[in-house]
Amino acid sequence: MTETKFNINTNEYLPLRDVVFNTLRDAILTGKLVPGERLMENQLAEKLGVSRTPVREALRMLELENLVELVPRKGAQVLDMTEKDIVNILEIRSALEGLATSLACKKMTKECLQQLKNMEVDFERAVAENDVERFVDIDEDFHDVIFQATENDKLIQMFRNLRIQLYRYRMAQAKNDNSMSTIVAHHRSILRALENHDSEEGAAVAQGHIKYQTESILRFIKNK
Repeated sequence: MTETKFNINTNEYLPLRDVVFNTLRDAILTGKLVPGERLMENQLAEKLGVSRTPVREALRMLELENLVELVPRKGAQVLDMTEKDIVNILEIRSALEGLATSLACKKMTKECLQQLKNMEVDFERAVAENDVERFVDIDEDFHDVIFQATENDKLIQMFRNLRIQLYRYRMAQAKNDNSMSTIVAHHRSILRALENHDSEEGAAVAQGHIKYQTESILRFIKNK
C-alpha cells in the first residue's frame, strides 16, 4: 500500500467503524487510494490510530458499496472496474436519469427549480476558476435535486449507489478534458424542460447528457 495520508475526522456521535469507513471511502473517491491498491488491515489500523476491528468492519461496508473487493486468502483491495463494468453502470444510469427527469417534470416544486437555477451561478463560477472538483460536486448535487423531486425512495437509492461507484472515474475524467462548458449547456437544457414540465424532452436531454459522459469517460480510460 502506498504512503497515503488520511484525513480522519473523529466524531463522538459516530461508531469508530463509521469514522474509518468515511475516511477510507473519501480516500477512494478522491483517488488517494487507487484502483487495484491493496488495503492491509494492520497498516490501515496503524495509520488511522485504531484497532483492526473497525478497519475490518469498514472494509466490509465498502465492499457493499462496490468500492472494495475482498479476495479470499489475499485480503482487500480497491475495486478496479473494467470498461464493461463502467458501460453497464452508465447504461443503467441513463435509464434512471431519463425516468427521474420525466417524473421530476411533473413533480418539481418552485423551490427545487430555484435550487437548480442557483446552481447555474455556481457552475459558471467553477468553470471560470477551473475548479474541477467543485464543478463535479455541483454536478452531483444538480442530479440529486432532480432525483429528490421524484419522491421515489427506491429510485433515489439506486441512483446514489451508482453515483458512488462512478464518482472517482468522473473526477479523473473531468480533470483531463474540457467538458465543463458542454455539461453546463446540457444542464440548461434539462432545466428548461423542467420549467416547461416537458417530460418527453426532459427524458431525452437527460439521457443524451449521460451518453455524452459515457463517451467522455470511456475515451479517458482508453487514453490514460
